[in-house]
Amino acid sequence: MSQYYTGIDIGTTATKAVVFDAVGQVVFQHSVEYPMFHPHPQWSIQEPQDILAAVLLCIEVVREQYVTEFISFSSAMQSILAVDQNHNLLTDCILWADNRASDVADELKNSALGKDFYQKTGIPIHTFSPMTKILWLKKHEPAIFEKAAKFISIKEYIWYYLTGEYCIDTSMASGTGIFNIHDLVWEESILSFLEIEASQLSPIVSSYHTAYAKNSGQLLVLGGGDGVLANLGTGAMNKGKIALTIGTSGAVRLSSKGAFVDELMRTQCYHFSEDQYLKLGAVNNGAIVLQWLKEAILKTEMSFVEMFQQAESVLAGSEGLVFVPYLLGERAPIWDANAKGLIMGLTINHQQAHLIRATMEGIVFGLLHITEVLLPAQERDQISIMVSGGFAKSALWLQIVADVFQMNVEVSGTVEGSAWGAVMIGFGAIGKPIPVLQQTEQVISPNPDTKAVYQANFQQFKKVYPFINA
Repeated sequence: MSQYYTGIDIGTTATKAVVFDAVGQVVFQHSVEYPMFHPHPQWSIQEPQDILAAVLLCIEVVREQYVTEFISFSSAMQSILAVDQNHNLLTDCILWADNRASDVADELKNSALGKDFYQKTGIPIHTFSPMTKILWLKKHEPAIFEKAAKFISIKEYIWYYLTGEYCIDTSMASGTGIFNIHDLVWEESILSFLEIEASQLSPIVSSYHTAYAKNSGQLLVLGGGDGVLANLGTGAMNKGKIALTIGTSGAVRLSSKGAFVDELMRTQCYHFSEDQYLKLGAVNNGAIVLQWLKEAILKTEMSFVEMFQQAESVLAGSEGLVFVPYLLGERAPIWDANAKGLIMGLTINHQQAHLIRATMEGIVFGLLHITEVLLPAQERDQISIMVSGGFAKSALWLQIVADVFQMNVEVSGTVEGSAWGAVMIGFGAIGKPIPVLQQTEQVISPNPDTKAVYQANFQQFKKVYPFINA
């Protein structure tokens, strides 16, 4: 009888269930989308019930067709919601992209206290972090703050619904801005600053934590944050690999033995297990910028595939058109929630195809900007980029990454890196050997003829927010 294993990837715009067989091949997948809302300027929220319903539907669809040994979870990070003592919702799901806390974050960021918090947590003081959002609730919504019995992520909310217990793995806890990445505990000085108790956060456990679903008896594995699991699933935990993901947002991640903090507070650090960490930088403005371009600016019915086909007709560098795509402010490496987008070099000769390609290039420039901090140029010669996310299905995207970085790009044997990473955690939880997959399906080499034009455009890109290069 065939054995199957399910990874549930709870993303920002959709939840995806991916079923793998015993040798790690994808045999089935199903996704359910849900909206993001912006009811006020700077706000980005979702309805927790929408996401819970999507997860439950994905599980139901899988269970109708497959008997799976376990279900393991990956989740987008830095969401926060408050519940009362009866586990009722007090807030919507406040997302990483929500910038409402910029006032409290900016006040704390450059203080001695803020710098001390960063050294303990590895998380820059910025409105993306749940810590600053709790601080915002304390200042602007005191009634909700006082009623909150717990502050949890969407993953914790779903796990509680399924199992009746609250818990959080160390990778998800690492993203909160409250977790001490050196001692692997909730940081007491930050709890005191926020005026909350450790009991108002979930108990910290490992990614291998298991429980049984209340209704079905299905074995569930807690798993981890999507970034950590994408590294694990694509083989980018190995030496000589750096992981690059473009989804709704985007990130560059590099494995590290031991915790890593940057003296200029430009990077993040997440714990995985034992002495394994990730040093990384994440951007707000990934493929969501292309969605904005398609729906709000071009107002086109074209598919993204058709848009990419148009962009392919334009030379690398978009004939001098440079797009700084900070539509949602920006996280790494500039950490400016008030950053704005900018299009430079626009002439009467530029057309729709140029704008599409410049948007794609601008997203990749943002990721290169992070990589300059994580991995100096002289250390990149023997490093390959492992890519994951839906963008890895586009030949144009992959070539742009290779050319902008001037590094080899390797496409993982499974594009569903986060879901496969979650299943790998599940294998570890039940003591099952992890099948050895062909990690690299395709290698894209950089075109040296594009190096000069991309270097010139990238220098223009960085001049918009030059202080980070000081």
